[in-house]
Amino acid sequence: MTGRGRVLSVPFGTGREECLLAPGRRVATLRSREGSGGPGAGAESEAAVIGRALASPVNSPPLRELARGKKNVVVLTSDHTRPVPSRLTLPPMLAEIRRGSPDAKVTILIGVGCHRASTRAEIDAKFGAGFAARENVVNHDPLDEDNLVSLGRLPSGGELVVNRLAAEADLLVADGFIEPHQFAGFSGGRKSVLPGVAAFRTVLASHNAEFTVHPAARPGSLDGNPFQTDMVAAARMARLAFILNVTLTPGKKVSGAYAGEMETAHLEGCRRVLELCGVRAVPSPVVVTSNGGYPLDQNVYQSTKSIMAADLTCAEGGVIVAVNECRDGHGSESFLNAFKNASSMEALLAEISARGRDETVADQWVIQLTASIMVRRRVVMVTRAPAGVVRDLGMIPADTLGRALETAGEMVGDPLAPITFLPEAVAVVIRRD
Repeated sequence: MTGRGRVLSVPFGTGREECLLAPGRRVATLRSREGSGGPGAGAESEAAVIGRALASPVNSPPLRELARGKKNVVVLTSDHTRPVPSRLTLPPMLAEIRRGSPDAKVTILIGVGCHRASTRAEIDAKFGAGFAARENVVNHDPLDEDNLVSLGRLPSGGELVVNRLAAEADLLVADGFIEPHQFAGFSGGRKSVLPGVAAFRTVLASHNAEFTVHPAARPGSLDGNPFQTDMVAAARMARLAFILNVTLTPGKKVSGAYAGEMETAHLEGCRRVLELCGVRAVPSPVVVTSNGGYPLDQNVYQSTKSIMAADLTCAEGGVIVAVNECRDGHGSESFLNAFKNASSMEALLAEISARGRDETVADQWVIQLTASIMVRRRVVMVTRAPAGVVRDLGMIPADTLGRALETAGEMVGDPLAPITFLPEAVAVVIRRD
């Protein structure tokens, strides 16, 4: 650059939030080593990557063989808050199932976890126009006790209660995608059952205050992670027989696919993700972070993931600038009210820590992790969520990235303070060693 400085361009909804930085201002960008554009010239297409995985499943017969003779097949899939490219993954899975069992009844069960149900418009946007008209698509309801079934006790002691459709299937399979997760280690695989199609009370029992602060409950960690222990047990108890999980580039293109037995196929994908997304922390006074755009930044609740990642590379006394559109606002009433009604962050954390495993309340895990950062960090948020909501959460609202950086510079006492930039924070595992 010849005296103009660089433009800092951050994913924001379906667009970008940008700011021209002063010449010479240092920026360290931490991102996955995945390509940003998906398959390039001469590379396999996304469909070919998926097809190859289904043709050579890990530690499992092909899906069509598993489906042979089955009459009631349930396919678990993610909701509108996850960028799983189900319009690419579900058609070949359904074709394989029907090749093995042409007369099988097939249900697509959307694993909403504790989120709201996906709307028809969101289903069409995610699965393709007309998909819901052609297939039997059902939203899981974690509070509908008439359609929930107990399968026993989890290692944590909580009762595993899941959607009746999943429990009564004679073949249960799932699609999904693998990325780092702030406390479960990685998404995908066994998470399709818990929290995907589990009862609300089951999710609460598993997501307790003790587990949330466990040393192994961190991004990129599977071994010894208490969340994973419960999730693997839940998937086994529900008889999840086969998965098709993909990895995605920052541009949301399929970069890899892992099909087969629930544990081994998922582990193969996790290993690959860790190879590509592990980065060393670069502590800076200002950290600019983003979930990576829509759909991952559609509400503040989901956007806390980028704040949690930023915390791992923010210098002591530093400021986090979170850039997330949040077109759906705060995303969770219990999340918002916990902060709004707390006398202090310290009091909120003390209250949560005093709860036993059977006393977990809605969204406690995200509240706990977010509050533990807020007691140590100042967070400026560039968002379309209402400014009052941002303030109620203990953060500072800013309507542009430029104003947010000005505010952060004032806070740290240096308008040209070095920046660590996490353009797709949810796609990296930050190492501090």
